[in-house]
Amino acid sequence: MEDLLSAAVPAPAVLRDYAFLGDGERGAVVGPQGELVWLCAPRWHDDAVFSALIGGPGHYTVRPQNVWRVRGGHYEDGTLIHVSRWVTDEAVIESREALALPAARDGLVLLRRVRAVRGDARVHLVLDPRPEFGAGVMAEGRDTPDGHTAEGGGLHLRFSGVALKRRPGGGRQAAFTVPEGQERDLVLYIGRRPPGTAPDPRRLWRETETAWHEAVPRCLDTAAPRDARHAYAVLHGLTSSSGGMVAAATTSLPERAEAGRNYDYRYTWIRDQCYAGLAVAAHGPYPLLDQAVRFVSARLLEDGDRLRPAYTVDGAPVAEERPLPLVGYPGGSDFVGNRAGRQFQLDTYGEALQLFAAAARHDRLDRDGQRAAEVAVRCVEQHWRQADAGIWELEKRWWTHSRLSIVAGLRALADSVPGPAARSRSALADAVEAETRRRCLRSDGVWLRAEDDAGAEGALLLPLARGCLRPDDPSTYRTRRFIEERLAHDGYLYRFRHDDRPLGEAEGAFLLCGFMMALAAQAGGDRVGAFRWFERTRSACGTPGLFAEEYDVEQRQLRGNLPQAFVHALLLEAGARLNGPEPA
Repeated sequence: MEDLLSAAVPAPAVLRDYAFLGDGERGAVVGPQGELVWLCAPRWHDDAVFSALIGGPGHYTVRPQNVWRVRGGHYEDGTLIHVSRWVTDEAVIESREALALPAARDGLVLLRRVRAVRGDARVHLVLDPRPEFGAGVMAEGRDTPDGHTAEGGGLHLRFSGVALKRRPGGGRQAAFTVPEGQERDLVLYIGRRPPGTAPDPRRLWRETETAWHEAVPRCLDTAAPRDARHAYAVLHGLTSSSGGMVAAATTSLPERAEAGRNYDYRYTWIRDQCYAGLAVAAHGPYPLLDQAVRFVSARLLEDGDRLRPAYTVDGAPVAEERPLPLVGYPGGSDFVGNRAGRQFQLDTYGEALQLFAAAARHDRLDRDGQRAAEVAVRCVEQHWRQADAGIWELEKRWWTHSRLSIVAGLRALADSVPGPAARSRSALADAVEAETRRRCLRSDGVWLRAEDDAGAEGALLLPLARGCLRPDDPSTYRTRRFIEERLAHDGYLYRFRHDDRPLGEAEGAFLLCGFMMALAAQAGGDRVGAFRWFERTRSACGTPGLFAEEYDVEQRQLRGNLPQAFVHALLLEAGARLNGPEPA
């Protein structure tokens, strides 16, 4: 087994074994050996301080000194408080870990509490912060009887809990023992401002526990309440106090080894934010719905028909894509920034309209939201005939999904917000549907992927499930069956065919589409099929219960960035809708 005390960078683990800690302003990734290998500070889109996940030198590891026979871990229900657990020949040891709440934008507090459950816990600790993705250094700082302080890369650091010593090769280390039945608190602060006095860890834990219990609803009105609570906690942990929700906490984790599909998801995609708001609205008017409406409204009111697909959580433009001098996660690369921030994606307007309609049904659409809805409708009027990059951010084409999404949004808004404008919105929806039928509906009643592409498209399931067409329209069922015949394998669904290769050779099953199929089956009255798709898709999570974007069906491995927000959002929505009344 690798000696993490001497290794410069912990060896990467498979993605399914990583846990995620989030406080809304940033996120950390923790591996099975107690190695914290990813943390950008102080915000999501800032440079990483710990970047070992993609080959950088920085990490923060707390683990047993002795070789362990069994390892495991779990989240405390309805929270992102994670507990790592090891069983050695001498002891049972736990490390409880969380980003402290409430969170501040300019600085984070990371809590770790080592417990000696049985026997004395002999523990190793390595703290090796490397700002600027490893290019920066922390000044030597000052070692104290209770910890360490340092600064570098525009950041200040304070660690308290045990005395640290210099470590060969950089960073600090410690070896300490926690007697049986006792615990030791470790507190790490990283931020733009100099740290004050060391805080009381017991108070920080109490405040964090209270914040999670207040933030996450019980979700008892869903088909899988515990999984729904976990999905809600993940979405909450990914959502900033500004209202923006990042698509995932990480960058450059490969969707398939050496395929070149490695992207930075530490930004807020408007579409994903709408998915999260709609998922929450499916089971109640909870705060994440209001946050989604607030963020999307602000972007529409500010940018109008120049709406970007993605922003930072503060609403700023996404950085240009650039490489880092790191080796990357195995099979991946090391890019930050995202080119999608400059694309035109028409379906984004449709998802925003659906979000506003859902908020209106809960009487949660404020004046800014109403104004933003009007802006979105005008943008649709002006641009719905244009080719766009679509949901998968590909070349500009006349994508069917984009048009059906705005049809669904216009009709939902007309139904939810009655008044003089409702009739014109319905008329616009009729016009878009009629032209899309003319261009994109086959003679046998199956919707094409695009005007010039007769292939199957998994994304079409969502607007069809959300009622963009009349309930008795035969194309809904025929398209669902066509997608299932062409894109399903072993109970999982792929988004589309890249080429003539078998589905699993081109990329992994797309978990978002699996939950879309569950929603489409439920909307079509196939309750058994809906539960089959729901249960099969929600089985494709890692050991801590987190979902990535894709799932390698043959190898039973997660693929892509972690945790993927829109997968957790669609799990939450599907769970809520499957527990409701059957469609008429």
